[in-house]
Amino acid sequence: MFERRVPEWLRHAPAPSMRGFAMLAGAEAVARGMLVSVFPVAMYQAMGDAQVVSEIYFLTGVLSLIAGLLVPWLNRFIPRRWLYAGAGALFLSGALLAATGGTGVVGGLVMVTVATVSLFVCFNAYVLDYVERAELGRSETLRMFYGALGWTIGPVAGVTLMQWWAPAPFLVSAAAICGLLTLFFIMRLGNGKLITRARRPAANPLRYLGRFFAQPRLVVGWSFAVIRSCGWWAYVVYLPIYAVESGLDPQTGGFMMSATNATLFLTPVMLRWMQRRTVRIAVRTGFACAGLLFFAGWVLAPTPPFALAALFCASAFLVLLDICGGLPFLMSVKPSERTEMSAVYSSFRDVSGILTPGAAWLVLLVAPVSGVFALAGLALGGCWGLAATLHPRLGARRVGQEPEPVTP
Repeated sequence: MFERRVPEWLRHAPAPSMRGFAMLAGAEAVARGMLVSVFPVAMYQAMGDAQVVSEIYFLTGVLSLIAGLLVPWLNRFIPRRWLYAGAGALFLSGALLAATGGTGVVGGLVMVTVATVSLFVCFNAYVLDYVERAELGRSETLRMFYGALGWTIGPVAGVTLMQWWAPAPFLVSAAAICGLLTLFFIMRLGNGKLITRARRPAANPLRYLGRFFAQPRLVVGWSFAVIRSCGWWAYVVYLPIYAVESGLDPQTGGFMMSATNATLFLTPVMLRWMQRRTVRIAVRTGFACAGLLFFAGWVLAPTPPFALAALFCASAFLVLLDICGGLPFLMSVKPSERTEMSAVYSSFRDVSGILTPGAAWLVLLVAPVSGVFALAGLALGGCWGLAATLHPRLGARRVGQEPEPVTP
């Protein structure tokens, strides 16, 4: 009798929707967007040397890579919902530590970076559990659309608040991550779907890395994600440093990031453009244009306004790659390997976080900061060539199948 009086939504959690996942991504966008332009400037102000900043980012990337690959192993002992919640708590602690300033900024960067990759692994596993393969493109677009506001306002608000009171952006980010955790528990995602009961213990990290390298399509798709992320690293970290060294306002990087992220509102238009073509065409277009424009930023470095204009245009094509660049990987993952391959896929952030600062470290020994843009352009151009190996009809809809509308 008692159970009949309990509302259905309390007795049985509703199936998660793409909109729910997009709302989670939107909350995370506010938390991360507030800090994306703050950390590079705060680190540069604390260390006073771009090369030292690169060293710290390099070491942080190594630690984050290890942490991300260990998430599936931890999932053997800790339910996924508590892994996600624990990562959110780590993000919260890192933001509060960074608000103390000084060396606290370094510690906060490490904690926030490790928390971000852990959240990403769990989030991708949930998406692969509840979103159909054919709907992944729509899911990615909706996720980016909901995150557009946070990524647009966050960077400029972060550097503006930093000028007013240094701890302010970190405290706002901490509040946003609290909102994310609240929404997560309201959605009651649990531990994801149970595909089949395992007949043997879960694979260790080395074993599922072997399964990853044995599937060339996954390796190629992961490489696209790595180089795309390297392009974002060059833009997010080294553009603000380039602006400061060029004598521009320290807030320039934040304004540039906000302007770039405003293009996220155009992602439904980009998706429609991609749906009328194929994933291969979209990926090659994104890498080719972004690579050429990054290289132009290096050529135009002596005239900062023109260099910034070229880099801003390049970032628009990085947004296009955010929509389509991950699809070659996600469309090739086997259902039985979702958690493990989500961890491998998430490593692109950390690998790029190792490659970009490490390469920049070497470049800065012989060239100014603008040399990082040239290197990023060459890497993006290399992926344009690699994308020629994709199947010509990857992502194309069957004859007679109409694309579904993308609604916010």
